[in-house]
Amino acid sequence: MDGTGSTRRIFIGGAAAVAATAGTAALGGRAAAAPRARPAGAGGGRSGGGPSVAVLGGGVAGLTAAHELAERGFQVTVYEKKAPGGKARSMDVPGSARGGRKALPGEHGFRFFPGFYQNLPDTMRRIPFPGNPGGCHDNLVASTEVLLARTGHEDIRLPFRTVGKPPPLLTPDALRRALTGFLDAFGNIPVHETVYFASRLLVWLTSCDERRTGAWERVPWWEFIRAAKMSPNYQRLLAIGITRNIVATKAEVASTKTVSTCVEAFLFNALGRGADGEPDRVLNAPTNEAWIDPWVAHLRSLGVTFRIGWAVRDLRIARGRITEAVVQDASGTRQSVTADHFVSAMPVEHARTTWNAQVRAADPRLARCDKLQTDWMTGIQFYLTEPTPVLHGHVNHIDSPWSITSVGQAQYWSGRDFRADYGDGAAADCLSVDVSEWDKPGILYGKTAKQCTREEVAREVWAQMKAGLNDTGRTVLSDSKIHSWFLDPAVEIGGPRPVNDEQLLIHPAGTWYNRPAARTAIPNLFLCGDYVATDIDLATMEGANAAARAAVNALLDETGSRAERCTITPLYRAPELELFKAEDAIRYRMGLPNALDLG
Repeated sequence: MDGTGSTRRIFIGGAAAVAATAGTAALGGRAAAAPRARPAGAGGGRSGGGPSVAVLGGGVAGLTAAHELAERGFQVTVYEKKAPGGKARSMDVPGSARGGRKALPGEHGFRFFPGFYQNLPDTMRRIPFPGNPGGCHDNLVASTEVLLARTGHEDIRLPFRTVGKPPPLLTPDALRRALTGFLDAFGNIPVHETVYFASRLLVWLTSCDERRTGAWERVPWWEFIRAAKMSPNYQRLLAIGITRNIVATKAEVASTKTVSTCVEAFLFNALGRGADGEPDRVLNAPTNEAWIDPWVAHLRSLGVTFRIGWAVRDLRIARGRITEAVVQDASGTRQSVTADHFVSAMPVEHARTTWNAQVRAADPRLARCDKLQTDWMTGIQFYLTEPTPVLHGHVNHIDSPWSITSVGQAQYWSGRDFRADYGDGAAADCLSVDVSEWDKPGILYGKTAKQCTREEVAREVWAQMKAGLNDTGRTVLSDSKIHSWFLDPAVEIGGPRPVNDEQLLIHPAGTWYNRPAARTAIPNLFLCGDYVATDIDLATMEGANAAARAAVNALLDETGSRAERCTITPLYRAPELELFKAEDAIRYRMGLPNALDLG
């Protein structure tokens, strides 16, 4: 696709993408203060002199916890089963390097850093990177548009950036006009339906916290926006498109609180309120090069020790405290790990397998985590022989049975020559794709993704993308340009029992009530990860980072440390709406609906 796009693509000015483009990626969160030195505890500024902490898991949550603890003088060791970075890492495609080049860059799924993130950007600013005054944060670059690719319908191409002149006051009336204008841009949704959808968002925006948690958390998104009574385009764009591509959860069951929190954050971001940057940002190089490797190097410089290939199997408890973690090292030998404190930073589906009966008896609340659900949201990369960016942003393949989103990555890697730097010299681009639906039949083989072989998944994903992008008669994606592909090795399919070792937490209605706090009833055990309850609600890198900060603060409180607590920046709240929320709190306690809720 060239810069003008196809003749059947609709290009819309302003920030019209807010409501529907929230579904362009798996969020993978805000304006941060200037980076500042973090005073350490009694142990000084390097890990090594203070109490010992075993961080169990080396994803975003684990690395964040290690970072904050090491800056405060704790002796930190990180135990990670696979590689630092967890689901956020990039990885080498085995056997792809030739002629002194690096291996082709693969990944679990593409990285996406919304401008409303605040805590993760603060951490990135504190990771040194050569030539960058702002550390790894300076490696973030903005996308400028998004494409809602349709099959058999008009595609919609939208700018995705902050509004040039947002309303000076975000009153309900101003927000209603802005939202209606945004939604009118889609054109193929009936006017009365766009007005109704805007009115439902206003109900959310003026709802008090008690109603959001006590009522809207229990209501599925599909029901909240009355999708069953609306047109197919309303259902596809505003109900299914958002939920499946953001939270990998079906619209019929997704929590209204989770979805609306995310839409609200994108809305304020687009309106220039409380943002760290533009709504859609990506890295200017493969993730490990731009972020994870420098982060690990910085942590090592602070004295953090890494044990890679070490998997946590069990926690032992005595006299009400964790006494050891049982781990399996890289050789397969079981070992005992002791420390003063333990921070469990593994994904929930792995963390809860380490909580034996004795641990659960010490903190019965942990049992609620058994009700948390995960689903498959996994990436595949296509390496192409010609640059094929499609557009300067993410593509949401709205009508794809497998709920596909994609982005052409090499266009953002300004400091890289893809052919010269990666692979065998023939690959010129990397089209990274996320697959969110693994249980619906595809269009090529009539099988679900879990029923397919790896080769069939690749062919099916490519066919579904072509169905949306090539149906104008113009060839955007060409079979002849495929150099190779790479599917996340965490996925094992084609047999009787498909397995995905790196799943994503999903958010059916009522999920919030089962999410734990960072502090447990066991004095030296703390939890962090995207499943821990945080302000952002959605399972994201921002949520993992905020949870790690909360875990470190809880540890500091438990030890009576005098070190500065981690700053945890909440999502932006528009001050103009606080009075409406206060009035709604009174109505909620009286059993009355929100004043703007007309049913």
